[in-house]
Amino acid sequence: MVTHLDHDIEEVLERLWTVREQGSAAPPDLGGQEFDFDPGAALREAARRGLVALCADRVELTAAGDARAAGVIRRHRLAERLLFDVIHVDAASMEAGACELEHAHILSDEATDRVCAFLGHPPTCPHERPIPRGRCCEKFAGELRPLVTPLSEGTIGADYRIVFIASRSHRRLDRLCALGVVPGAQLRLHQRQPAYMIQVGATDIAVEPEIAADIFVVPR
Repeated sequence: MVTHLDHDIEEVLERLWTVREQGSAAPPDLGGQEFDFDPGAALREAARRGLVALCADRVELTAAGDARAAGVIRRHRLAERLLFDVIHVDAASMEAGACELEHAHILSDEATDRVCAFLGHPPTCPHERPIPRGRCCEKFAGELRPLVTPLSEGTIGADYRIVFIASRSHRRLDRLCALGVVPGAQLRLHQRQPAYMIQVGATDIAVEPEIAADIFVVPR
């Protein structure tokens, strides 16, 4: 059973993770972050459980705390993807709903992996922040057919909506953006060979197979 204290500790661990992700060190008071509970008490209990290390000028996650925080962050950001991409809620409702799913522990580890597989193992949340990888991502297999799939696996003649683009090449992303191939855009797949031919609006665009594999879509 998850207690209020467990919830508070997870809030603190999540805060430490995001501060570190931004390239900063968390001060002992967590930078004045507003909580609806006493963060000091949560930090002391987290330290007692071996989840954080309290230093004179900063607070750091231990290995155990890092693993726990990664699970919280993963659950939250996958919940955001599920609410945004599948249920199509607005940004405010997405954030509130993700927080509820995250801290209520409605998503067990197994359920979280199933959601991840269902969504096609997304690398980022809707805010473009990385989603910690899980066991299912390493296997990249599951009983559920992913809802979000690479365009390279699309059906000729089918209509899709772009969910995210996984390319790490800024030049490639800029090129696609200039062509209107961006998250949220709608497209139709016309052919696969010799190149992938897609229609975005009234424009026909040819993309190489490796680019098509980086464009993740859902059926429209």
